[in-house]
Amino acid sequence: MTNVDLLIVGAGPTGLFAAYYAGFRDLSTAIVDSLPEPGGQVTAMYPEKQIFDVAGFPAVKGRDLVAALVEQAGQWKPTYLLGRKAATLMPLDSGGFSVGLGDGTSVQAGAVLITAGMGEFTPRPLPAGNGWLGRGMVHFVPELDVYRDKHVVVVGGGDSAFDWALALHPIAASVKLVHRRAKFRAHPPTVRQVEALGVPIITDAEVTVLRGDPVVQEVEILVKGGEPTTHPADVVVAALGFTADLGPLESWGLKLRQRAIEVDSTGKTAIDRIYAAGDVANYPGKVKLIATGFGEAATAVNNIAVALNPEAHLFPGHSSNEG
Repeated sequence: MTNVDLLIVGAGPTGLFAAYYAGFRDLSTAIVDSLPEPGGQVTAMYPEKQIFDVAGFPAVKGRDLVAALVEQAGQWKPTYLLGRKAATLMPLDSGGFSVGLGDGTSVQAGAVLITAGMGEFTPRPLPAGNGWLGRGMVHFVPELDVYRDKHVVVVGGGDSAFDWALALHPIAASVKLVHRRAKFRAHPPTVRQVEALGVPIITDAEVTVLRGDPVVQEVEILVKGGEPTTHPADVVVAALGFTADLGPLESWGLKLRQRAIEVDSTGKTAIDRIYAAGDVANYPGKVKLIATGFGEAATAVNNIAVALNPEAHLFPGHSSNEG
């Protein structure tokens, strides 16, 4: 059994920064996450993509941001409990909680900070891709260089689809983007960048067939009202979005709204000593950015420090004053 002042549920950017800030407030921490490595959806979905909305970085690659956050938190030696799901919540007489994990172990903590992002996410399937996952079809691109000199077909019309097309264009033999509508959900400047590169964008169309043995070698694309056409494809990136839910957290008695946890201005949930920050936290006027999560994490941790020790100061001073 692990015993800490603060259990952080979610090892994405917000959770990692919370671990750093909790250490700064002299709180012992453990971080639990169902994924096998830290970084949350950044690591799982877009480690090679450039992130443009983190203050101080004109652009930073996802994996580099995560590595820096892990290093920053590492000075306080948080306990990582990765590849394990936070499952059950039991209040303790001390005012803290015992959180049961999916592997049968448990964590006792004075407080809990939930930084679970979108929760558990499941990629939306490509209807024609049944049986092709791992045989040339992917949902995410963890390493760009694997696709050097490959023929790539990206399916989707959202930000991820256009980001992958933009990132893969310089190294792939060819990139095509296929979307079933004429309009896109992606950020318009990214769409314009992809168009300016001359990437073929096939709209009102679907990938209807994948062929190859044992891996994909070509696809059929059907444009509405037309005949199927065959295109070379070593890789099909099915960037069709995902569904998400909070999994076992939904049974904890928290107040939920639209798959997010309602919090007050301190980050506190409907249960004393349980806080939330980052994309999983919801309040009026919320803007879901990594930068927002960093500020919410600091606010929550400062209030948790006072909840655990009423004699502590809410604002401890600036970390730049230390040493």
